[in-house]
Amino acid sequence: MNRRNWLVLIAMLLVGVGIIAYSLRTVNLHLLMNQINTLNWGWMLVAVLCICLYLGLEGVVVKIFMNERHRDFSWKDALRLPPIEQLFNGITPFSTGGQPAQLVAMLQSGVDGGRASSVLLMKFVVFQAMIVINFLVSLLIGFHFIAARLHALSLLVILGFLIHLSVIVGLLLVMYWYNFTKKAMNILIRPVAIFVKPERYEKMKARLNEMVDSFYQESLKMKKQYKMMGKVCVVTLFQLLFYYLIPYFILLALGVHHLNVVMVVSLHVLIFMIISLFPIPGGAGGAEYSFSVLFASFVHSNTKLVLAMILWRLITYYFGMIAGMVALVVKPDKVHE
Repeated sequence: MNRRNWLVLIAMLLVGVGIIAYSLRTVNLHLLMNQINTLNWGWMLVAVLCICLYLGLEGVVVKIFMNERHRDFSWKDALRLPPIEQLFNGITPFSTGGQPAQLVAMLQSGVDGGRASSVLLMKFVVFQAMIVINFLVSLLIGFHFIAARLHALSLLVILGFLIHLSVIVGLLLVMYWYNFTKKAMNILIRPVAIFVKPERYEKMKARLNEMVDSFYQESLKMKKQYKMMGKVCVVTLFQLLFYYLIPYFILLALGVHHLNVVMVVSLHVLIFMIISLFPIPGGAGGAEYSFSVLFASFVHSNTKLVLAMILWRLITYYFGMIAGMVALVVKPDKVHE
């Protein structure tokens, strides 16, 4: 964590406090305290367990991939990566900081940069693919719910889906039509040369070609290791499921019963997609608004709704960032070549 990262982290904490304060402006604080005192802490612990399982299962994915390359890559180091990813995703626009931060963490463990990049790339591909699959199912179940209540959010959901889908389509094109995709990419980026200096354009072009080449080489391995990839896909599906279940258990903790768990999970999947579109780190503002709008139909008390939103944000956003700060001070083990 450099000085700039610390400043962004502090800024995001202040933004979070500001959003919570704004949300509480119409809430009776006496009623809020009563709701907190009557929380079912058993269900709250289940919600916290879900975020722990979400982070832990991502560590399992890292360990599965690393077993093929470094069998002595420890479980401690594998479980250290997801919280670090959460921290740097949470303080960078569009969650762009998580991948580089994980790479640095793996280099600290003595993993070769090429191998580390390979693992992170495959993990990213599987994660994106599972998000798209989950989203397609949720779209069928919950999209009409959004469209009927807020047209603007439905447009954001579709846009988010198209962005994630385009990433998967692009990766598939590299895997199965490598030469065509590489030529097409080099043609499509030519207009960029109009707006940037020649040396910067050539550097960007070389970097993009290097990334395409790297992914293609990894895709050849992925095709051969279909059993391992199948195992990783299953683990990632369960990882995402535990994350998507968090609002359900928070609502149970608040005494909201007769919930349709499938609908709650589907709406959380759609919120996840909406958050990815907001450029502010952590989707601040957009995340809270989306949650409040979509879950208002399940929670008829404004006090309960605001408390549910705060608890959800603490667990899904701030918990990971705090865990990431703890992970940064944990000394990594070293692998042996």
